Amino acid sequence: MSQKLLLSAREIDIILHRLACQLIEKHDDFSQSVLIGIQPRGVFLAHRIKEKLEKDYQIPSINLGQLDITFYRDDFRRSQEPLHANATNIDFIVEDKHVIFIDDVLYTGRSIRSALTAIQSFGRPKTIELLTLIDRRFSRHLPIQPNYNGRKVDAINNERVIVNWEENNGEDSVYLINKESSI
Repeated sequence: MSQKLLLSAREIDIILHRLACQLIEKHDDFSQSVLIGIQPRGVFLAHRIKEKLEKDYQIPSINLGQLDITFYRDDFRRSQEPLHANATNIDFIVEDKHVIFIDDVLYTGRSIRSALTAIQSFGRPKTIELLTLIDRRFSRHLPIQPNYNGRKVDAINNERVIVNWEENNGEDSVYLINKESSI
């Protein structure tokens, strides 16, 4: 197995600032906008984006929620192992709000399709946008594209993108892992 560093902690920080600025351009003071981190890995990115907006750009009172999509996935019954859901924590109304889904890696698009279904339980948003740190361009099963994107990555075959966050992995980094096939 080989790995290649795609983004260092410094590069991730630069990307987070850029993404925060793009959000401000579109959503101004966030009075009509909410951030929703997709469980489990999108939550780390969502917290970082909120932190940048509030501390570095003085945007007060941004609503941030966490959405679990486990039982909305179209493949959840295919597993032999019992699934364990993550916490959903949305303590505000999304009705007529501009919702920004946040996830670390956009791969097939199935997680976002699931999130689109799951969010309907909390009201009908005015709009829904997608922010991702990594967009794996050539892997999409569904016609879903990010509105805000940190980096595009061309990962093929046995390659995986691994996003590490200081909070759970001890470092901020993104790696491209090649699980070489044994032929």
